[in-house]
Amino acid sequence: MFTGIVQGVVTVSKISVAGDVLTLTLKFPDDALAGVVKGGSISINGCCLTVVTFDEKNATFDLVQETVKRTNFSQVKLGDQLHFERSLKLGDELGGHLLSGHIDTTGKVSEVIKLAGSMNVVFRVPPEWIKYILPKGYISVMGASLTVVDVYQDTAQFLVALIPETLKITTFGDISEGDLVNIEIDRSTQVIVDTVERVLKNQRTS
Repeated sequence: MFTGIVQGVVTVSKISVAGDVLTLTLKFPDDALAGVVKGGSISINGCCLTVVTFDEKNATFDLVQETVKRTNFSQVKLGDQLHFERSLKLGDELGGHLLSGHIDTTGKVSEVIKLAGSMNVVFRVPPEWIKYILPKGYISVMGASLTVVDVYQDTAQFLVALIPETLKITTFGDISEGDLVNIEIDRSTQVIVDTVERVLKNQRTS
């Protein structure tokens, strides 16, 4: 489990493909891998990945095609910077909202609005996912727990506001219109929406 509080960025230092497996080697900041174990989980751009090998500054992850297909990892290039978060430990502060690291879909940046010190961004998602995104609700974009400011149901878009601290520790300051991002919706919201829809459907057919 994760909290959506991005701890920093890693740099893609090696990419290799063997059969249908994409392997990424990522360089971490100093001390960011302290206590990591082989088989442990780290969120990379919001996706829960398993540590295959590691040393003091680098860790390697294998991605199967299902992961590549559901995320923006197919577009990752050498030198790219990605968000990371170590997995939640018992007793840690939950500063964002609970995340599984299972990416539901990808979205695209449709508008970037740079303000004096902050930034607003509008994302577009596949239409079937917009019903789970509500104003003032939570959403994970690239592993960052964000509060939804507004939702535009007709165009399957939503807006978030990024504070200076978020811009400082993430790569959001460099995003551009058309960029592909990883999205994990709030699971509790999905459960409520799906349950209500199922109950209403049963009432209409009974």
